[in-house]
Amino acid sequence: MDRLKHFELVTETYPPDVNGVALTVQALEQGLRGLGHTVGLVRPQRDEDSSRPDPSLLLVEGAPIPRYPGLRFGLPAGRRLTARWSVQRPDAVYIATEGPLGWSALRACRRLGIPVATGFHTRFDDYVGRYGAGFLSPWVFSWLRRFHNRADATLVPTRELQDALAQQGFRHVLRLGRAVDTRDFHPRWRDDALRATWQAGPDAPVVISVGRIAPEKNLPLAVRCFRELQRHRPQARFVWVGDGPARAELQAANPDFIFTGVLRGEALARHFASADLFCFPSLSETFGNVTLEAMASGIAAVAFDYGAAREHLCNGAHGATAAFGDEAGFLEAFVSTALRRDLPALGAAARSAVLHLHPDTVARDFAGLLSGLAQEQEAA
Repeated sequence: MDRLKHFELVTETYPPDVNGVALTVQALEQGLRGLGHTVGLVRPQRDEDSSRPDPSLLLVEGAPIPRYPGLRFGLPAGRRLTARWSVQRPDAVYIATEGPLGWSALRACRRLGIPVATGFHTRFDDYVGRYGAGFLSPWVFSWLRRFHNRADATLVPTRELQDALAQQGFRHVLRLGRAVDTRDFHPRWRDDALRATWQAGPDAPVVISVGRIAPEKNLPLAVRCFRELQRHRPQARFVWVGDGPARAELQAANPDFIFTGVLRGEALARHFASADLFCFPSLSETFGNVTLEAMASGIAAVAFDYGAAREHLCNGAHGATAAFGDEAGFLEAFVSTALRRDLPALGAAARSAVLHLHPDTVARDFAGLLSGLAQEQEAA
């Protein structure tokens, strides 16, 4: 049996931040600890952080991210990281984000000869176009490639992304699958009393959207889909879980929509399970954890055929998928799925399809990848 190791994770977002990167990093950290490894975490400091010393945690200075209220990016901390890792040298380091903190961590690893893996979590090259700066997209993609190619490996969640990045000049791209906790996200959380607050009777289809309410999530298509469904089922309801810069405008234009704000834990699980159909028209994901959460909750899902949907969502059996970017096809798939009489059966099948995606398996794979980098360096 391999010896237990010491790993360090560097990230510029971490719970209570609510986003896919933060929750994924937390799950990886907990998974490594569950396997018995020692884990250090490096992240930006927050006002609510405890003053109690924790040697496993290094808090660095941060600054607010424009248009992302409550989120911060980490400022460079190369000297502090070099000092920390010189005293207690990790077997390997994982850098989850490409911001200033991530860059300084990467340089420190190269300087000290520590094996390092990076995670490709966010399509920043796509985001800049959706925020009115599309001319920067090629530069941002080149910047991402330069960052990740300085690492010993780049971890991605799907085979599709692994192949795409390799074809575009990314080196040493490895797949690390994702999981979902099917004990936390479960159909048992379905709550008729909650549905009653939405004025949704037993025969009223409830559509749910979970995620950041922002331009990169392709919100207009979600609205078009629901309005078309309403032509057939006027009693349908649309529940939006999350927050973001586009919420106020979306809420003002659609007063019949139900907005819950950010939800976590049991409240999030209850909302997922109490809906009937998950609508996910985003075109900017590297994976889309919420697709797995919807499926685990026992509801059908409609998404574009990439990321988590391509890996795990079977068209026609668990909901529906549409070709990437085909908005007319997405709308047609959404409405036809929402009108199916066997919608609960689709949800049950969707849950069955993700029961094998256990977090412990991902943790073991993650530890194996990092250990492999350390062993390669020792052998060299």
